[in-house]
Amino acid sequence: MTSLTTSRQQNRLDTEARIVAAARRLLVSDGEVSLRAVARELGLTAPALYRYAPSHEKLVQLIAVEIDSDIAERITAAAETQPADDPAARLIAATVEFRQWALANRKEFALVFTNVDVECLDQYEGKTSCGMVFAGLLLELWQKYQFPVPSLDDLDPSLAEILRDPQAPVPPDIPDELRGLIWLLERAWSRLYGTVTLEVFEHIDPRIVEQSHLFRGMIEDQAAPLGLTDELPRLRTLIRDLLARS
Repeated sequence: MTSLTTSRQQNRLDTEARIVAAARRLLVSDGEVSLRAVARELGLTAPALYRYAPSHEKLVQLIAVEIDSDIAERITAAAETQPADDPAARLIAATVEFRQWALANRKEFALVFTNVDVECLDQYEGKTSCGMVFAGLLLELWQKYQFPVPSLDDLDPSLAEILRDPQAPVPPDIPDELRGLIWLLERAWSRLYGTVTLEVFEHIDPRIVEQSHLFRGMIEDQAAPLGLTDELPRLRTLIRDLLARS
């Protein structure tokens, strides 16, 4: 690779970063992002912008991947506030941070989680998604608590086949006997995402959101399948304290 090629690649990355930053500012202030608005914000012509984002869909995906990567950094930092040998507390801290960020950044949450899907994973190019972080935290949890993981032989054959070749962002070296852990991850994620989405879009009584009843209930519902029933008393206290700080 020549220095000229490297310089061009860096220039492209720098320009894409400026485009994403401008688009995020527009998203937060106006709630909408268009190619023309971003071009105006950056002082570019529309054709110049099209070299980096040839369509509105591509622009939105660039923004969504960047925001998702930022969320991943936030929930990783939240997990690391807890002891390294306490994966339950680490997972709780990350989960609370994800929810609190979503409630404080509703427009960005909406853009990310209506536009990032498994087909976008090849666009991360070394960045981490929040799904990858939660997968790693769940694996940490299993390594300590050894909770039961469904056997592929006990699952529907079509599901077992999917788990052998998942599109979800999971560690690639999971052995067959732990492939059922991916299914637990998918189910836990569906509950977290579903709960937070209801809260963000105000599809439930706002008093329930304000007092975190549904969110706390969702976490408690996950305690048994994740081997945390005996840990619930201290985890309830941790959840309360983390929510109070937010």
